[in-house]
Amino acid sequence: MIKVEIFKKNGKISGYEVTGHSGTANRGEDIVCAGVSALAQSALWGIGEYLHREVDYGVASGKLSMKLKGDPDDLTEAVLQPMLFGLTEIAKISPQAVRINERL
Repeated sequence: MIKVEIFKKNGKISGYEVTGHSGTANRGEDIVCAGVSALAQSALWGIGEYLHREVDYGVASGKLSMKLKGDPDDLTEAVLQPMLFGLTEIAKISPQAVRINERL
């Protein structure tokens, strides 16, 4: 099971943590895991490299986390909300493999 925690501040996404493995296919063939990973990693790079925002992040096998050092705003939301939309669609297609929880 892949668990996604979405952290919010003032109604906007301020960070996220993705942990676990979907277990739906063999290693290297898991499209659910690949989709979740691509969305989470792209959002991390978009925030850091495109918006030049400072973040605390961690990457390890089966875990990726990102937290904005500053407050979220409309630009960070423009990167992070599409990530959440994509993750939500993957969770709808594979509810046995992905669970999303939002924390205020």
